Amino acid sequence: MAVEGTTTLVGVAAVLGLVLGSFANVVIARVPAGASIVRPASACPACAAPIRPRDNVPVLSWVVLRGRCRACGWRIPSRYPLVELASAGLLALIAWRIGWSPELPAYLLFAWTLLVLSVIDLDHKRIPNRLTYPLTPVLAVLLVAAGLAGGDPGQALRALLGGVVAFAVLLALALINPRGMGLGDVKLAAFLGLGLGFLGWDHLVLGLFAAFLLGGLVAVALLALRRRGRRDEIPFGPWLAAGSLVAVLLGEPLIAAYLGATGLG
Repeated sequence: MAVEGTTTLVGVAAVLGLVLGSFANVVIARVPAGASIVRPASACPACAAPIRPRDNVPVLSWVVLRGRCRACGWRIPSRYPLVELASAGLLALIAWRIGWSPELPAYLLFAWTLLVLSVIDLDHKRIPNRLTYPLTPVLAVLLVAAGLAGGDPGQALRALLGGVVAFAVLLALALINPRGMGLGDVKLAAFLGLGLGFLGWDHLVLGLFAAFLLGGLVAVALLALRRRGRRDEIPFGPWLAAGSLVAVLLGEPLIAAYLGATGLG
């Protein structure tokens, strides 16, 4: 793809990420509470004043309003624009990594979903079935369609098998150590396995390895700093997401470097 085409694609993905980041904030707030993500319209949590369209522009409205509700002055958490910026950044990186190809929509959904589920898991220590149940088959359909459109049905099959393998691995770990692995993580693994399996078995292995490595390092650091005790739950979903994104965005150079260092390349 030409440089101009890549720049345009990345820019469009970033703008789309801002818009979807605003929607992500709605999903993050409402899904764990069992509320509809469609109705009612967005309103201030403090005074219930409807949010005007001009006050609902991602990031910019928060800056213009100086992080406060126009009606009552309630301080709007900085997490709202941070989620919007994270969504824009992730989707831009995915567009840069994948380029314009049949699988691009699948990986935009992949990255956005991982962001949403990570924030929810950090807040509530659970991964809602309301998201994993519908989005996993949607991702599967997008990837199978991408594999067939690209003339590689084997790639489509590998995505499906990757979902099954990742689900089975984490289910086995959850059965062995229920306190260390929740069923929400197991269901998330099926989603992750689809996306990583499509790219290759090496990407799937790297994604899971990176997840356990990052999660383990953070857990050790929190214990060492006495920010968590041995009996405290530490959400694993964000690290599954982080490991998977590492595999998608940096998998090829990391795998090549490993194979080169071990003489297997």
